[in-house]
Amino acid sequence: MATVLLVRHGRTSANSGGVLAGWTPGVSLDDTGREQVDRLRARLAQLSIVRLVASPLQRCQETAQRLVDGHDVRIERDDRLGECHYGAWTGRKISELAKDPLWRTVQDHPSAATFPDSTDYPAESLRDMQARAVAAVREVDAQVERDSGPHALWIAVSHGDVIKALVADAMGAHLDEFQRVVVGPASLSVIRFTQRRPFVIRVNDNCGRVDDLIPAKPHDGDATPGGETDAAPED
Repeated sequence: MATVLLVRHGRTSANSGGVLAGWTPGVSLDDTGREQVDRLRARLAQLSIVRLVASPLQRCQETAQRLVDGHDVRIERDDRLGECHYGAWTGRKISELAKDPLWRTVQDHPSAATFPDSTDYPAESLRDMQARAVAAVREVDAQVERDSGPHALWIAVSHGDVIKALVADAMGAHLDEFQRVVVGPASLSVIRFTQRRPFVIRVNDNCGRVDDLIPAKPHDGDATPGGETDAAPED
């Protein structure tokens, strides 16, 4: 099956300032964020990327623009990869939100968390956020495999909570466990979907080699019993 490289956008002033940006317009990468993405781009230069789909928010679009440099691929937008709709929490300081009773639900029982609506920003539940993101990634992944073959690599640029929810789903973990996953700015997480189960190849990678993602030529004796959808025993 195809392999998706999940990339969180680089750091923004909202990140460094402890503000929940959400769908606030005009939130761009800061100097550190641009440097982070450029380092990731250099690491990915050896890979053949067939498709790149990104959240429509500015920080993800800027990240995507820097990543496609050197790759013959256009940037596609998908609202389903956008940040969670935090409603009335949008644009507020994390330190203030931590005093809200809903904060403990978000941390300890996120599957029960629905953000408060506001006149300026819509709100959704973390469950709905995960559902739309998983649907988007699985849909595009199937298209990539159909169009480019089972060893194709593609990139999805999104946000921390979205990628954490995607990783939790791929691991077969309940959404209530997704806060155990760490996804830093400009980090790389990799998932390979198969007919039977997803494989989580890496999570929150900021410095590792990526040559293991280059499809290898098959050799006699290399096949996993049961095919590519089975996990090989490791000693």
